[in-house]
Amino acid sequence: MAEVASQELLLAAAFVSDAQYNRNIPFKTSPEAVRLYYLYNRWFMRTATYFFIFLNLSLAVFEEPAVYPLPFLATSLVEVLCLLVFFGRLMHFAKITHRNVFWKDTKNICIMVAILLSLTDLAIYGALRIYNIKSVRWSRIVRPIFLINFAESRQIRRAFRSIRNTLPEITYVFLLFMFSLLMFSLMALKLFGERNLQTAEGLPYFRDYLEIVFDLYVLVTTANSPDVMMSQLAIQNILQFIWKMALFCLFPRLSAQQVISLSSRMPAFDFSSWYALFFIAFVIVNTYIFMSLFLAVVYNNYKKHLKNEIRTLAYMKRRKMIEAFNLLKEEEGTQFVVREAMWKQLVKLVAPDISNSHRELLLRISDDEQKGFIDKKSFLQLADLLNIQVITLKIRSHPLGQWMPRVYRSAVSQFLRSVVRHRGFVWTYDVIILINAVFIALDEESPYISYAEWVFLALYIIEILLKVYTYEPRAFFGKNQFWNWFDTLIIFAALTATILNTTLKSTTKYNSQRILDIVFILRVLRLIRIVDSIQRFRVIMNTLINIVPTMLTFGGLTLVVYCIFAIIGMELFHGKIQFFPPNSNAPYALECGNPALKDSLFARGKYCKNNFNNFASSFIVLMELTVVNQWHVFANGFANVTAQPAKLYFIAFHIVMVIIIVNIFVSFILEAFFVEYSLEKSEVETAIEQKIQELGMGVQEEALQDEQLLDNMESPDNDLEGEGGTKAQPKGLVFKIASKPHACLQ
Repeated sequence: MAEVASQELLLAAAFVSDAQYNRNIPFKTSPEAVRLYYLYNRWFMRTATYFFIFLNLSLAVFEEPAVYPLPFLATSLVEVLCLLVFFGRLMHFAKITHRNVFWKDTKNICIMVAILLSLTDLAIYGALRIYNIKSVRWSRIVRPIFLINFAESRQIRRAFRSIRNTLPEITYVFLLFMFSLLMFSLMALKLFGERNLQTAEGLPYFRDYLEIVFDLYVLVTTANSPDVMMSQLAIQNILQFIWKMALFCLFPRLSAQQVISLSSRMPAFDFSSWYALFFIAFVIVNTYIFMSLFLAVVYNNYKKHLKNEIRTLAYMKRRKMIEAFNLLKEEEGTQFVVREAMWKQLVKLVAPDISNSHRELLLRISDDEQKGFIDKKSFLQLADLLNIQVITLKIRSHPLGQWMPRVYRSAVSQFLRSVVRHRGFVWTYDVIILINAVFIALDEESPYISYAEWVFLALYIIEILLKVYTYEPRAFFGKNQFWNWFDTLIIFAALTATILNTTLKSTTKYNSQRILDIVFILRVLRLIRIVDSIQRFRVIMNTLINIVPTMLTFGGLTLVVYCIFAIIGMELFHGKIQFFPPNSNAPYALECGNPALKDSLFARGKYCKNNFNNFASSFIVLMELTVVNQWHVFANGFANVTAQPAKLYFIAFHIVMVIIIVNIFVSFILEAFFVEYSLEKSEVETAIEQKIQELGMGVQEEALQDEQLLDNMESPDNDLEGEGGTKAQPKGLVFKIASKPHACLQ
């Protein structure tokens, strides 16, 4: 009987853990499967899986074309090892799920197909290599599938689902945009095609329809503005127009005929500069209206599907908690409940790392009336309670108060500590930081500036010593006190580097530029301290910190897209463009090793190092394409050394990365800030805070704000003695809810 109860408790803990972390894995409920499921979700198993996923992706750095070449046998063995780990992880997942569920899951099929394709390609490539036959490692493009489809990557899959759900609406807008682009291209062909115009490089201007479409598409991104509308004759015409206006202004009595006579000394131009209105209309319609429409459509669909995701997650969480409750429930009068002892065992299994005091606090919240059991409504809130980070703090007195009680509690000491706690102390050092910023910008060679730097360092050290004297040191340097650690490390690192640099300069002729660089960087980093002193800055910084985990999700999404396009780019453009040192005498060194780039903007811009000759260079090029500026120069350059259809590669990357993924990322940032600024505390957070205050084990938020020492994410145990050091302190523990990401953004 006890063994059955233990198995039910283990199963219930698995359900609660799934509800806490929003997992939705339909695992078997047999004792063996539950134990395997616990092993599957252990942190070291997930870490190992991610390690081998990124190891598999990083093989592209060592494979041909390689940044750091390794023998084919070495990279092949590592890839086989990674594939074996993936297969083992997949078999582990198959052991904990039902067979029909496993084979119906598209993720599992994708992983198995990717493993088979990788092994097949590896075998074929190796066999051909033995006979010195060159082939393509086409299976490298499927490696990102492992990052997407394992159960650990559910956040990345949600991001891909957002893209998939947004595509239908984007498609309609994109078709309308393409219709507008083609219409404007046709008008440009009719307006400029027969004028025999030339670009600033002497090339034909707007004579080929497909070239016009490409140039106008680039204009949408503003990368070639205003160059695209500035032919040689157009420049002459605009100069002539400005010259005429100047003559009218300078000599208002001149007749129109006299002005024309004077201006005729400039190069003639047969066409009107009012053609610029065509490009202005194009930019307004396609750049400002359609690109904004893309963002609006993406944001609207993202927000709609985000609500659906949250609704689904809430439903699954409730269902998991109900299943856990049904396993542990006992009858108490007319209702079913979970006994206090069973609840404690459950929480120990689900959250073994929380302290006993934290666990008792959660019990007091769940069993508010201390009946000895938890009803169904309170039990269903357990996953939410565990998701709220509560900082448990021990009340400690300052060591100096124990070692030197008379001195530390004297009137002078109390006055000094009250000064440090006062807002004016923080404001004073904010002003000092701003003055320090002015001195940093001044000439370092001046001896007065050097002396001033020592003064600022002394002031910062005095500040830290005063704070450590005023606030309990273990609280001041607690694990949650980021800004205190940051200030201290920066100041003492700057002090060490400055002393080292001064010593070297005074004792030897040695002058290390690296040490000077470190000193300068540390001085500038000190200015970041002011971020913590301004309320609105803190809100923004806290929001950024809170959304970092989800930003990593979009980082994974970007990594997938970059890997796919980098591998395709290396296969298409490898070796077409070469980089040579400035003094190289190699043939066509100025043309990036390819005569097709002679007199091109790509060669004249010295973009030779921006190539697809290895994985790292490919990533750099893709990053530059994401920034958009000059991307058309890259597209034209690579099209010149291959074929004009190569431009489709760059257009496809721009559509996928810039129009879709970047807009989804912007939508997420907008929604995150809206939530951070407008969302009130949840009922569970409010219940925890109320219980903390009822037990007299909390610190009021106003006390934190008065001190302005820690931001609103930090623990308040620095305020242990109150204003002026005279307030009596409670003994034992205090609690505070820490700021954390909202559930909808995780």
